[in-house]
Amino acid sequence: MSDTAERNEQAEPAGHGPAEPDRQRDELRRKRRVTALRDARRVLARPGFTATLRERIALLDGADELYDLDEPSDMYGNGVVAALEERTAALLGTEAAAFFPTGTMAQQVALRCWAGRTGNPVVALHGLGHPERHERNAFSRVSGLRPVRLTDAPRPPTADEVRGFEEPFGTLMLELPLREAGYLLPTWEELTDVVEAARERDAVVHFDGARLWECTAHFGRPLAEIAGLADSVYVSFYKSLKGYGGAALAGPRTLVEEAKAWRHRYGGQVFQQFPTALSALAGLERELPRLPSYVAHARVVAAALREGLASAGLPWARVHPGVPHTHEFQVWLPCAPDAAEEAALRQAEETGAMLFSHPWDEGGPGLALTEVSVGEAGLEWTADDVRAAVAGFVARLTA
Repeated sequence: MSDTAERNEQAEPAGHGPAEPDRQRDELRRKRRVTALRDARRVLARPGFTATLRERIALLDGADELYDLDEPSDMYGNGVVAALEERTAALLGTEAAAFFPTGTMAQQVALRCWAGRTGNPVVALHGLGHPERHERNAFSRVSGLRPVRLTDAPRPPTADEVRGFEEPFGTLMLELPLREAGYLLPTWEELTDVVEAARERDAVVHFDGARLWECTAHFGRPLAEIAGLADSVYVSFYKSLKGYGGAALAGPRTLVEEAKAWRHRYGGQVFQQFPTALSALAGLERELPRLPSYVAHARVVAAALREGLASAGLPWARVHPGVPHTHEFQVWLPCAPDAAEEAALRQAEETGAMLFSHPWDEGGPGLALTEVSVGEAGLEWTADDVRAAVAGFVARLTA
C-alpha cells in the first residue's frame, strides 16, 4: 500500500457527517490527479501505481536475464523468492534476509523478535515515524510492543536524546530517511553517534530503511556499510525500486530464521509470489544503479524550484531541505492546499507538463505542503525547464 493510500484508509469512515463530502471531493481530485499524471508528456517522476496493468506487466520483460524461468515456480518462499532473499542479503552485507509481503509485517516481526531476545517490549522511535503515523497502532494492538517517542521534532533524533531518554527500551528504531520531515537524513557522524548511544544503553538498533536504497549519495558510503551499523534492516521493493510490492528483513541468520516462523504466524507465508519477486529483482538490477543520478538531479531541480519561487515574488516559500538528502523533498507555499492543488492540476491538463504530481496537504495556517520526487523522467528537465514551469504554476496559483 502506498503512503498516500494509507492516509486515505485512515481517514474518517464514510457516513460520519461532514467528513463524507470531503472524502468524495478528495476521491474526485485523486482520480483527476492520476489521469493528469498518466496523460502528462513531462513529469518529474512516474510512480508505478499510476501505470496500467499492461505497463506494469511489461516490467517483467527480459525477466529471463534475471532468473532462470525454466526453473520450477516458487512455493511458500523457495525458488525465486529465496534467490531474491540471497541477493538482498548480499547487497546489505547481512547473513540472511527474509521476504515479506509488506513492510508493516516485516517490521512488526523484527521488533517482536528483538523484544523476545532483549526481554524488553519497549521500542524507541521518532514520533513522525511510519509506525506512529500510518499503521493504526499495530505495534501495540497486534505485537504487544510499546512504542515510546524520542522526539516529535521535524528532524532526526539525536544521540543526546537517546542517551537522556527517561526509561529503558530494548530496541531503537531509526527511519532512514525520515519521510514526514522532508526525507531527512542525519550526517554519517550523527548516525554513528546515535547508534553508539543506543549500544551504551544495551539496546539493539533496527533501521526502518524502506528508502535506504537512495541514502548512499548523502552518506557517501555503500549500502553494506550503512546497513552494517544496525542489528537488522527493513527495505522496500516498491517505493524506490518500482516493484509490484514486497519487503525484506535482513540481519543475523538466527534472527531471520525466527522471523520466518513469525511470518508464517502473521499470514505472510504466501503460496506463490514469483511476479512480485521477479519485479523486485528487476528493480535491484535496473533501478538501483540509477538512484544516485536521481539524487544528483533532485538537487538541480530543488535549486531551480527555489529560484523560480523567489523570482515569482511569493512572500514565503520553502524548498525543504534546501539541498535534498535523497531524490525526494518537500515544497511549502503560502496558500491554501486546495488552491495549490488546482493550480498544479490545471497546469498539467493545459500544458502537458506536471511539475507537482503529489497531493497538497495543510502544513499549517495558510500553508500548503507537497512532496516532489525526481525519477528517470525528471532527468529530462533542465534547470530552465523547472524555472519556466514554476512561473506557469504561480501564474495559475495567483490568477
